[in-house]
Amino acid sequence: MMTDAEMIDSPDAGQQLARLRAIMHRLRSPGGCPWDAEQTHESLVPNLIEEAYETVDTIQRADHEHLKEELGDLLLQVVFHSELAEEAGRFTLDDVARGISEKLVRRHPHVFGESNAATTDAVLQQWDEIKRAEKGDGEKAFLHGVGKGLPALLRAGKLQKKAAKVGFDWPDETGVVAKIHEELHELQEAMAENEPAAISGEMGDLLFSIVNLARFRHLDAEVLMAAANAKFEERFGEMEAILNASGLTLDAATASEMDGAWEAAKLRQLR
Repeated sequence: MMTDAEMIDSPDAGQQLARLRAIMHRLRSPGGCPWDAEQTHESLVPNLIEEAYETVDTIQRADHEHLKEELGDLLLQVVFHSELAEEAGRFTLDDVARGISEKLVRRHPHVFGESNAATTDAVLQQWDEIKRAEKGDGEKAFLHGVGKGLPALLRAGKLQKKAAKVGFDWPDETGVVAKIHEELHELQEAMAENEPAAISGEMGDLLFSIVNLARFRHLDAEVLMAAANAKFEERFGEMEAILNASGLTLDAATASEMDGAWEAAKLRQLR
């Protein structure tokens, strides 16, 4: 068996995961990297979230070369947390891999067993039934634990999809659109009465209804929001460039001048 030092220098393509594990172990060992040695599960949470979102960004931009890099950064987070757990005597990277392998086999009995699930809907229903049985959720509320820890837009979509599995859903998107109009009207009423608590509640209801419409259109609200953010950022930068070309800065420009530059930037984007 190769030592960690030998593994770190290994060019063998079949040993690269073991090499990464050895590098992580060396970084955490005495005489390694002070920053790596100081990290905890808790301190690494922002890194884990950031790397996941950066991976999503490369996928959305179809940037396959950088996707490879971002997947490596994301993999590092798994290896790092596993190293911390192994140091504490809780579990190892092998345990993590073994656990997900066994879960995949258990939850795909139509592939590895005798179950029959010939459609995607049947597979998803079977997966959910097995998952609830494994977690002992049969006696808990149906939506118990759905999407815990996810960003709010993502979790809203998951809650709606889960509720739809038992028939709690609109028959078609016409009802969803009507609900959006209803929630917007209720928000406007709350704003007219200047009730902060009601405004917050109605605004949340409106957002939830919009997520529902995205779901009916087989769109992901989180992806849509990310695209809208990117479009705004690009258009704002274009507006700034137009102002600068006219001898103006953002601080010096009037609202009217910014509005004119914004419309010009919008036209450029549409060409």
